[in-house]
Amino acid sequence: MTRLQQDRPHRLTRPSVAVAAAIAVTAGVVAAAPDAKSEEPTPKLGLIAASASVTLDSWKEDPGVYLDLGTYLTSENGAFELKVTRKSYKDPVVAQQILRNGKKTRTRTLPAGAVNDFAGLPDFTQITLTDAAGSTVLEKTEAFCPNNASGRVRPDAPANSKYPESCPTNPFTLGSVWGVENGWASNTYSGFYTDPVQLAAGTYTAEINVAKKYRDLFGIADKPQTVKVVVRERSWEDEESAGARSPAKTTASGHSAHAQHDAHAEHSAHAQHDAHAEHSAHAQHGTAAGIPAPGAVTSGAGPSYNAGHGPYPSAPPALPWALKRKSLGRQALTTAEVGDGSGQTDGSRQAPGDRPNAKRPAGKTSVPDVPKPDLRSLPAFGITVSDGYEEVPGKDYLAFSANVWNAGPAKLVVDGFRSPGKEVMDAYQYFYDADGKQVGYTPTGGMEWDPRPGHEHWHFLDFASYRLLTADQKETVRSGKEAFCLANTDAVDYTVKNADWHPGNTDLSTACGQENSISVREVLDVGSGDTYTQDLPGQSFDITDLPNGTYYIQVLANPENRLKETDHSNNSALREVVLGGEKGARTVTVPPHHLVDAN
Repeated sequence: MTRLQQDRPHRLTRPSVAVAAAIAVTAGVVAAAPDAKSEEPTPKLGLIAASASVTLDSWKEDPGVYLDLGTYLTSENGAFELKVTRKSYKDPVVAQQILRNGKKTRTRTLPAGAVNDFAGLPDFTQITLTDAAGSTVLEKTEAFCPNNASGRVRPDAPANSKYPESCPTNPFTLGSVWGVENGWASNTYSGFYTDPVQLAAGTYTAEINVAKKYRDLFGIADKPQTVKVVVRERSWEDEESAGARSPAKTTASGHSAHAQHDAHAEHSAHAQHDAHAEHSAHAQHGTAAGIPAPGAVTSGAGPSYNAGHGPYPSAPPALPWALKRKSLGRQALTTAEVGDGSGQTDGSRQAPGDRPNAKRPAGKTSVPDVPKPDLRSLPAFGITVSDGYEEVPGKDYLAFSANVWNAGPAKLVVDGFRSPGKEVMDAYQYFYDADGKQVGYTPTGGMEWDPRPGHEHWHFLDFASYRLLTADQKETVRSGKEAFCLANTDAVDYTVKNADWHPGNTDLSTACGQENSISVREVLDVGSGDTYTQDLPGQSFDITDLPNGTYYIQVLANPENRLKETDHSNNSALREVVLGGEKGARTVTVPPHHLVDAN
């Protein structure tokens, strides 16, 4: 999903997308026949409810109910597809509907302001809750990400959806593709994009409908769905005393790790693979403090690609049935324990890293004239001032998240090979022709083992560099973080040529090897980026003795130009910051970056 801070001791695996089972709902779903009079058939969309009733939990220690009501948007007579882009950070986000008829494709631009960002269609569903007496207790709207958890509504639908598995949350996203596959349905619940609601224990009736502006825009029938809602109050204390630790509690507190699935703290891990902190994983791949807790464990919302590396938490997955059975008779497993590991293979961890070549390359090196990656930096985000924690008390640090992404048209592939007994690996970049055949390679530095808790994997050297520049853009402080385990944590632009909508190695633990590895492969796929949150001393900038004023955070990809790419001129990105306050109480103000007013 930020790399939390890979330097933190706790790490969770990246949540899986709940897309396995087909939605066993056919009532009210009729495959719409193409309109014989229309040369351009359009998808027929409809709102359905998976169940007549749902039971939702409110925890005494952290009251609030996540309204996962089990409603889905279906698409028949073709896939519902949207292309969402912005030309630059000076331009607004624009959405186009892609209409396909065989080999013929046309586009329809949605009205200006129809979308505000890349998180989905705003105010898509309207929800009204009434109590047993018929009184209205809640009225709200929720956004809809078409890439939410989904499944088939009929057996002859395509076996797999071609669309991405989440909507991106990185504030500097450039392009995305949203879609509901033909014959499929996508959960309308907006997951962690929305706040929980306060409801007393009891029984309610929920009426859910698509907002009129979207019904008119996409031709959706005005057929609201009614769902019985039972809210039950539970207590972590009672659960623990009964010998069954609540996954929701573990998620909420552990994901506090960057308070997020993030504990995905590794890509914070990069800083911690945080879990939305995942992106912190690189530094834990984590996220900035103050992020809301993820959705309920039963949520159908899919994870974000910057889980752990980014600023928002993913809704945690429900435990697979195999794990539930395995946990019977002992303390229940928690979300943090989900994943493939020693003695446990539940299949929940997705996108394993590609395997490296079987042996070290031999023969003459070459850099053939074939497509190469194009590494680009995004402006820094998630910028905060922190102290030195217990490691370096009495210091002021400027923490931030940084992302380097691959604009393609070829993926970045780096293999590391270790000579027996050596502490480092020799790294090689590989090149492929248009058919995917390996046609060349060249040495490109090395990899080193990082033994720190939360890391414990191989880092590729000199992938990126982070520097704090003065107002005249002269370097004043450099981050000590320059070695990385590459992971596809953010979907930065899935509209570029050859973008991979289902990238591999989205979880560091699958891609970066072990201490006894003889070789590893690290890949950055086209359209994806890798976010690290630099919030530990040595990674963040020491600003203790810097004067107040204007500075720039520079994110620099491929700083030594050791990697071969199509364009080296777009490797640097700057983000303005203004430091203030006094020692021990420093402040930072982050002006908007053109139209992106997000930190």
